[in-house]
Amino acid sequence: MEEYLSVLKKSYLFYGVSPEEISAMLKCLSARLKHYKKEEFIIRNGDYIHSVGMMLSGTALIIQEDFWGKRTIISEVLPGTIFAETYACIPSIPIEMSVISDSECDVLFLDFNKILNVCTSACTFHTRLIQNFLSAVARRNLTLTKKMQHMSKKTIREKLLSYLSAESLKSNSSTFDIPFNRQQLADYLSIDRSALSNEMSKLQDEGVLVYKKNRFTLKEDFQEG
Repeated sequence: MEEYLSVLKKSYLFYGVSPEEISAMLKCLSARLKHYKKEEFIIRNGDYIHSVGMMLSGTALIIQEDFWGKRTIISEVLPGTIFAETYACIPSIPIEMSVISDSECDVLFLDFNKILNVCTSACTFHTRLIQNFLSAVARRNLTLTKKMQHMSKKTIREKLLSYLSAESLKSNSSTFDIPFNRQQLADYLSIDRSALSNEMSKLQDEGVLVYKKNRFTLKEDFQEG
């Protein structure tokens, strides 16, 4: 676990907690480390969740699949971020989504009840942990709200430009990389991959943007009517 202390210290959950305090706290939280291969289920739809997951290395995708197997990407899980926290709050309700590794990854699982309840050791830094946890949950909700803003657009063009504009503003540059390949981007925006590719080609032909693989450049002199 020592090799991941730098990741933990930079995470929102352990913000302001020293490495020594983190090491002590992991014992209080019954921390468990698990390794996953690429495209392996970390959590399956229908599982009952009692622990909060935190990505330590690699990446994963939070997905939903409908009756016919069509996949929608809810969000990406990066190192230092938590996931499944909402369902860990209500362990009697099965989770309605899956978490699947997008690369080889290591995941830390923390007992949810022990996050919210101060242990018998009465760790002085546990109050900060609870505050950080609530902050991390709020950040997750903001991420989902931003996705809803993209999804509320009516056309493929509007959804795509809404997403790319947000990514450009986040990176503070007109040239930026997105975390998704073409299929994953289509799944994230809930649109057909071929329709997405066609729209991207049109936008490039119109001089709205330039792209290569997952790198995009938005043209600043373009104004969407």
